[in-house]
Amino acid sequence: MSDPTVRHERAGHVLKITIDNAEKRNAFVPSMMDDLSAALTLLDRDADLRAGVLCAAGDHFTAGLDMPKFFGPGAERREPPPEDIDPFQLARICRKPIVTAVQGITYTIGIELMLAGDIAVAADDARFCQMEPKRGLAPLAGAHGRFLMRMGWGDAMYHLLLADQFGATEAHRIGLVQEVVPAGTQVGRAMELAAIIAANAPLGVQVTKLAARKFYEAAEAAALAELPNIRATVLGSEDAKEGIRSFIERRAAVFEGR
Repeated sequence: MSDPTVRHERAGHVLKITIDNAEKRNAFVPSMMDDLSAALTLLDRDADLRAGVLCAAGDHFTAGLDMPKFFGPGAERREPPPEDIDPFQLARICRKPIVTAVQGITYTIGIELMLAGDIAVAADDARFCQMEPKRGLAPLAGAHGRFLMRMGWGDAMYHLLLADQFGATEAHRIGLVQEVVPAGTQVGRAMELAAIIAANAPLGVQVTKLAARKFYEAAEAAALAELPNIRATVLGSEDAKEGIRSFIERRAAVFEGR
């Protein structure tokens, strides 16, 4: 079994970033967050790079966090260096456009990583779920606000509160992804789109992204300002402990609202 990592390689002016922990459905461990931050920082700072593609090895994009590694006894809790790009781009935004290619299971932080990018291509076998409420938690990496920006109140609340699983067709209908393609072609299509973007004038592209972000910056800032309160509320709750225990013990959780 290979070590879990997020690797990157150049393809002309495009940086291809690949999540690689395929043996565990690309579940993230803390070191993978460091790798992703480093790759995004390279994309942002290297003048020869004009666009990025975020994709994943194997049959799935990511099942989310390897929960015991983040929340279990002796869990690692760390932040990227303050000057580097945040993997979820909550505070430090990558100036270059990012096209995300997803397939199979795309749960929790998989959706939030996709929302941190700019364009998403989904394989027709992709399955999405923002399942934190089923674990006694809440989305902690931007989904609570970015769902609203992409799909509006009703569809956002429908999928956030039900914490249901839905497919690529529904993801396209609500604006979560921009294209649905046959499984196995999603990375190639994302690379094609990134190459088209990279052929455009770099400053024009970057200023366009910046201007678009400025349009909803105040609303996003207000939503992100609530994240510390959300974290404190859910991570310190008995329901969160029960949700994590039930995940580890592979059973249904029993919540008490405290």
